[in-house]
Amino acid sequence: MSFETSRSSLLLDLRKKWIAEFIGTFFLVFAGTGAVVVDTTTKTLTHIGVAITFGLVVMALIYAFGHVSGAHFNPAVTLAFYFSRQITAIEAFSYVFIQCVGAYAASLTLLFMFGNVGRLGATLPSGPWLQSAILEFILSFILMMVILSSAVHAKASKSFAGIAIGGTVALEAMFGGPVSGASMNPARSLGPALASGHLEFLWIYILWTTMGAITAAYVYRILHE
Repeated sequence: MSFETSRSSLLLDLRKKWIAEFIGTFFLVFAGTGAVVVDTTTKTLTHIGVAITFGLVVMALIYAFGHVSGAHFNPAVTLAFYFSRQITAIEAFSYVFIQCVGAYAASLTLLFMFGNVGRLGATLPSGPWLQSAILEFILSFILMMVILSSAVHAKASKSFAGIAIGGTVALEAMFGGPVSGASMNPARSLGPALASGHLEFLWIYILWTTMGAITAAYVYRILHE
C-alpha cells in the first residue's frame, strides 16, 4: 500500500514538472520568436529589442517555475543536468520530449496568428555553418556555466539566479543573434524550424548547443570537485 502511495506521489510530482516545462517552453518560444515575427512585421523592436525579450522571458519563467521543475525549458540544459547526475533518466528524457512539444505548439500558434512571417524566428547561419556551430557551442557553454554557478552551486545567491541567467541570454542574443541566431536551445530552434519548414541547418542547433552545455557541466564538476 505504501509503495502504491509513493508511486502515485512521484507520478503526481512528475506531472507537475511536465506541466511547468511545457508552459515555460511554450511561453519562451512564443514570446522570444514572437518578438522576431513582430519585428519583421512592424520594424519597431529591433534586434536589441528581440534580445531583451528573450532575456526577460527567461528571467520571468525561472522565477515562475524554478521551484516546480527547475525551469530548464531547454533540452541541452536538461541533458547536461542528466549527464552530471543531477536528475534521473526518466526526468531528463520526459523533459526533453515535453520541451520539444511545447516549442512546436508555440510555433504553430504563431503560424496560425501571423502566417509564416520571418520564418517564425527560425535560427539560420548568416555565414559558414561551422562559424555558427562553434558560436552556438560557446554560447551554450557560457549559459550552462552561468546556470550551474548561479542556481546550483551551494554558495550561490540563488535568489538572483533568474537575473543572472536572463541577463546572460539577452547578452548572448545581442552579439550572437546576427551570426547564428543565438539559439542556445534545441527546442527553441526545433519549433520554428518544423513549423516554418526550414530544417536544413537544424542539426547545428541540436548537436552543437547540446555539446556546449554538456561540456560546461563536466568543466563545472572539475572546477568544484
